[in-house]
Amino acid sequence: MNQRDLTKHLELLKSKEESFLAFLKAKFPMFHNSNFFYRDFQYGIKSFMERKDLKITYAEADKLAKSLSKHLEDKLIFVRVNNTGWRINYPAFTTTEPGDPF
Repeated sequence: MNQRDLTKHLELLKSKEESFLAFLKAKFPMFHNSNFFYRDFQYGIKSFMERKDLKITYAEADKLAKSLSKHLEDKLIFVRVNNTGWRINYPAFTTTEPGDPF
């Protein structure tokens, strides 16, 4: 895949940000103020793109994850905790029931 295709895919993810985040929440335990890990983010991007009938490799998902995570950090949705993850700052994902959400 060339750089232009990666840019198009990144723009798709940015334009579908709310639905992408909802997709991640459905697939992974993702709540306001919870930790979220880079590898889950990468696999979530790959799965989301496949749902859109866009096949990407793990290396391409990695490039998209790096770029999109920077975008989400700039918007303060992801707050970097360390090199492998973030704290989610997305009040829409606040749980209403205390305790185990499952």
